[in-house]
Amino acid sequence: MNIVVRLLTNVISALKKENARIKHELSRFSARYKKSEEKIQLLSRDLIKQKEEVRLLMEKLAKLSKNSGTSSKPPSSDIVKPKRKPKDKGGKRGAGGQKGHPKHGRTPFADSLIDSRVDHFLDACSTCGSEVELNLVLAPRVIQQAEIVSVPIQIEEQRAYAYWCPRCRKYHYAAFPPEVLAAGLFRAKLTAVVAYMKNVCHCSFSNIRRYIRDVLKLTVSRGYLSKLVSKVSRSLDFSYKELLERLPLSAVVNVDETGHKENGERFWTWVFRTDLFVLFKIEKSRGSCVLVETLGKEFNGLLGCDYFSAYRKYMKDFGVTLQFCLAHLIRDVKYLAALPDTATNEYGKGLLGMIKHMFKIIHDNQEQPFDGFTGRLTRVREQIIEFAINKVPSEIGEDGKEKKKEAYNMAKRFKDNGKAYFEFITSPGIDPTNNIAEQAIRFVVIDRIVTQGTRSIKGRKANERLWTVIATCRLRGQNAFNFILKSVEAFFNGAQPPSLTFDSG
Repeated sequence: MNIVVRLLTNVISALKKENARIKHELSRFSARYKKSEEKIQLLSRDLIKQKEEVRLLMEKLAKLSKNSGTSSKPPSSDIVKPKRKPKDKGGKRGAGGQKGHPKHGRTPFADSLIDSRVDHFLDACSTCGSEVELNLVLAPRVIQQAEIVSVPIQIEEQRAYAYWCPRCRKYHYAAFPPEVLAAGLFRAKLTAVVAYMKNVCHCSFSNIRRYIRDVLKLTVSRGYLSKLVSKVSRSLDFSYKELLERLPLSAVVNVDETGHKENGERFWTWVFRTDLFVLFKIEKSRGSCVLVETLGKEFNGLLGCDYFSAYRKYMKDFGVTLQFCLAHLIRDVKYLAALPDTATNEYGKGLLGMIKHMFKIIHDNQEQPFDGFTGRLTRVREQIIEFAINKVPSEIGEDGKEKKKEAYNMAKRFKDNGKAYFEFITSPGIDPTNNIAEQAIRFVVIDRIVTQGTRSIKGRKANERLWTVIATCRLRGQNAFNFILKSVEAFFNGAQPPSLTFDSG
């Protein structure tokens, strides 16, 4: 019996020891498990954080990778452009004129423009040396040459003589004609040349001064050249104001704006382009107040523009009809399709495909009457707007903000102003893009790079007027120099200035 008790006691003791050991192991395992769980949670948080950082970096990379195809950046900003495949399937086309292409020769000068002729005769046959006879039936071979004469300018001295008056007992000088006093050192044509070089050829005053000194053999200061441009500006005042008054009456106006510097201050160059003329304004503001001042509150035409906020405010405040630029929209949609987020990428590609389908309908029906496919375009428009608003991906973050903000902003754009992208469907002759305004402002950007802006309100006004003349003459196929010259001559003679609206140039 004692043996049994002793055995049971030993077994119980052994079980207690094993139980204590198991509890100790469980405690150690529980501590390790807790540490592992904390480590896993920490790693999970780090992974989530790193994923978010990667997403932000990918978005930043996409923004930095914007080019002229996915944003409003100019093509010149593209560091590397994709190589275009040659159109000719037979291989790369060679340089120069192509086989079968008609020859383009310069039209000879008219007889009235020829100042002198030089005749060349043969004394003997160039082959055998025998005597030859002149043939006046065959027309002679002609080479016409142009050259700058040794003194390319004419210096004219105006003299006003003194007369003695016995009655007044003093001398009186003859009066100079008003046009002589108005012109000063440079007469009309030379004054017009300076303005033409400044604003058409994008020359600085230093380069114009150098040209006049080295080629025309005259020495003038940069300040005098600036005064000449101011004279030209005043001569164009009537023509400019005439267009400014006519602008609010236009049926369609395309608008764009670009930066301008004046003594280091930020200004904005606005361009207003119609079918008949182009007008420039340089203003301190980029806001809708410029549109109100220029077009008025009662503007009843259609305004072609990009999606900039000033145009949207002008539309909202005064009920103006806008045609937003579809080219800008396509670039923004291409940007969505280039983002790393899968849902946003698919949303952008879907929207881009529908817009391309709409343009295919337009291109396929170019030869048909406008009314024949208006209904079809209208249905496509509704499908695009419906897709843009209702198919937008969405994901709310822990902070309660939309994480797919690029797609959300695109959907909001369509919800607020979607139909303004498609006014061209129901308005024949309306361009769905704002390319004509961007093209009109292009040469101003070149001028800005060369001249670095203006220094005074006089220079600002001169640019407005000269750019307006240059762009309008180009639009109408007129000679800008001839128009400037006519304006300067009228200004010097006190005559009626020419009109950019009615003058044939």
